[in-house]
Amino acid sequence: MVIVVCPGMHPPHLTEAFLQAMTLDQPWHWAGVEVCVVPGDRLPVYSPLHVLNFLQQRLGAPWAAPPVLFIGFSAGVVGAIAAAHLWQGLGGKVAALIALDGWGVPLGGDFPIHRLSHDYFTDWSSALLDAPAVRQTGDRFYAAPPVEHWELWRSPQTAMGWWHSAARASVFVSATQCLQALISRYA
Repeated sequence: MVIVVCPGMHPPHLTEAFLQAMTLDQPWHWAGVEVCVVPGDRLPVYSPLHVLNFLQQRLGAPWAAPPVLFIGFSAGVVGAIAAAHLWQGLGGKVAALIALDGWGVPLGGDFPIHRLSHDYFTDWSSALLDAPAVRQTGDRFYAAPPVEHWELWRSPQTAMGWWHSAARASVFVSATQCLQALISRYA
């Protein structure tokens, strides 16, 4: 599997901190998983065509590539969701999409989709735009107490909150715990 990280429009050190917090910078921790980070300092991460082109350069033909799990943050969610649909339309396999603070971005697709938000309002208001299947089956997390937008990305280990899932009762965990469990589900 390949994890494609689509950061937002922010300094690269925030994404480096996210990768460290998630241990995505440690190949031994995620054996058999490749991590590709869309270079947000050089590409418009909100552009699905730029994200798709980056993926094709890194992975080759979609139909011959391993399954892809997208993790998008902020503006990167825009590029990630549309690129996931394009990738799938070209014959690629999308394992899932995890959107962190993709406020105002409608999510839907025939692959699993999950949302993590920096506060309850962002979770609630974003869910209004999601396809019914995402609202009913996708896992959701929101920080409680709220954290700053960039803090959810930079320091997910410090963002504590509620992880809601259709498969089980809600639990109070860190964003890192939620994300690592979701990644493990598809890896």
